[in-house]
Amino acid sequence: MSSELRYLDFDYSEDADGHGSFDAMASIAPERLGEVQAEIDRVLAWAEAAFPDARGALDEGATWDHDLQHTRDDARFETLAFSLSGTANFCAALRERFGLD
Repeated sequence: MSSELRYLDFDYSEDADGHGSFDAMASIAPERLGEVQAEIDRVLAWAEAAFPDARGALDEGATWDHDLQHTRDDARFETLAFSLSGTANFCAALRERFGLD
């Protein structure tokens, strides 16, 4: 895991079309929600800056896309599930930028 990313520990998978997907989940106390969201925002800001106007459905020719789900498990935990998918070039650049395996 990159020292820059404290909460996001991505698992990587690849589909038959060569598109990669980085998935991370964080279950944290409510007071840490802002820190996790800041990491997600930093990754998305990089993606938009490095691949501008390229977000959308990969099966329609876009370069990258993301999904973010937020749930609250009673009052003790917030869970964020973050997925970032992209072409081989996007995935290689993401790995390099954030030191991902």
